[in-house]
Amino acid sequence: MTAPGITRDELALIKSYLLLQYIHKVFERDLRIMEESGVFKTPELYMEVVAGGDRQALTLLSGVKREFKSRRIRVYRILQDERGIGAEYVCRGYTGEMNILWPAFRSEMMARMKAYLGLVPNVGTGFSPGTPLSPPVSTT
Repeated sequence: MTAPGITRDELALIKSYLLLQYIHKVFERDLRIMEESGVFKTPELYMEVVAGGDRQALTLLSGVKREFKSRRIRVYRILQDERGIGAEYVCRGYTGEMNILWPAFRSEMMARMKAYLGLVPNVGTGFSPGTPLSPPVSTT
């Protein structure tokens, strides 16, 4: 149930908070695995990219937390089960909860992680992995 009087922007902040928390955990886990696995010949290169994505996620998370403070929002419980993720929060004294099903949550996570890693999704950017960043130069 949504808290009375909460705005779309405030709901989006709570959703971003949840996503950024999980993205940070995934990046940290991936960095640890890369470092400890011994599978990569040059793990430093890959770790640098993932660490950059993690720094961006943490910067954004810090901004969300500042907004929480100014808007008097607090997430006091995060729950997850086989259906999805949920959060119980207080916004200006009113309690509410948010539930996001796993497919939607994972999809949003992947899109954001790609952006934070510099792998911009193909949607409307004109960029896709494997294509040159600039058009070929004509020699005629």
